[in-house]
Amino acid sequence: MNQSVDDQEKYYWQMWTASRDSHAGDMLVQRYMPLVQYHVQRISAGLPKNVSRDDIKSLGLMGLLDALQKFDPARDLKFDTYASFRIRGAIIDGLRKEDWMPRSAREKAKKVDAKIEELEQQSLRHVEAQEVAAALDMPVEEVYQITQEHLFANVLSMDDQSGDQDDEATAFTLKDQNTVLPEEQLVKNELLQDLAGVISQLNEKEQTVLSLFYTEELTLTEIGEVMNLSTSRISQIHSKCLFKLRKLLATEYSRS
Repeated sequence: MNQSVDDQEKYYWQMWTASRDSHAGDMLVQRYMPLVQYHVQRISAGLPKNVSRDDIKSLGLMGLLDALQKFDPARDLKFDTYASFRIRGAIIDGLRKEDWMPRSAREKAKKVDAKIEELEQQSLRHVEAQEVAAALDMPVEEVYQITQEHLFANVLSMDDQSGDQDDEATAFTLKDQNTVLPEEQLVKNELLQDLAGVISQLNEKEQTVLSLFYTEELTLTEIGEVMNLSTSRISQIHSKCLFKLRKLLATEYSRS
C-alpha cells in the first residue's frame, strides 16, 4: 500500500516537473497540506486569539504553492524540508506586513515590562506573574498572554531586519547561517547554561511541555494528547514557561 502511494507521488512529481500539470499540482498540494497545518498550529501558539487561523493557513498555503513552483527535484534536498522553510517564511512575512499586534497591545506590553523592572528593582529578585498582575490590576492570564505576544513580536521585528534578502539567496545560505564564530559560540554556550538552569527550576509538567514543543516539535494539540490534558491547559502551561524564561529568550533571539 505504501509503495503504491509512493509511486503515485513520484508520478505526480514527474507530471508537475515536466509540464506543470494542474491535476498533479492539486494532488501534491493535497498531499502536503498537513505540513501547512503543522506550521499554522505551532506559530499560532504565540499569537493572540483575534488573529484568524484561516488567514494564517492562507499564508501557509501561499508558501506551499511557492515551494512547488521553485523546488528542483534534482537537488539533494527533501521537499518537506524545502517546503517547511517556504511555508514558515510566508506566514512570518505575512504577519509582519499585517502588523497584527495593535498599538494598544504594544502599550500594554510596555507597561508590563516597566512594572516587572520596577518590582524586580524593589525586591532584588525575579518576580512572579501573579505579582505583576496584582500591581497592574489585571488578570494573571493577561500578563502571560501579553508577555508571549510581545516576545513573538520582537522575533518578527528581528526577522524583518533580515527579511529583505533575495528568496533564492536566502534558501542557498541556510546552512551557512549555522556557522558561528568561536566567541559567538562561547556566548551561546553561556546562554544555554543559563537557560538550562532556569528550566531546571520549572516543575515536571512545565519541563515536559517545553521539551515536547521545542525538542520534539509537537503542536500544542499533540502535546495535550500525550499528556492527557486539554489544548487550552497546555497553552496556559506554555505561556507560564515563556514568562519565566522571557529575559533569556529575548537575549537568545537578539543574538540569532
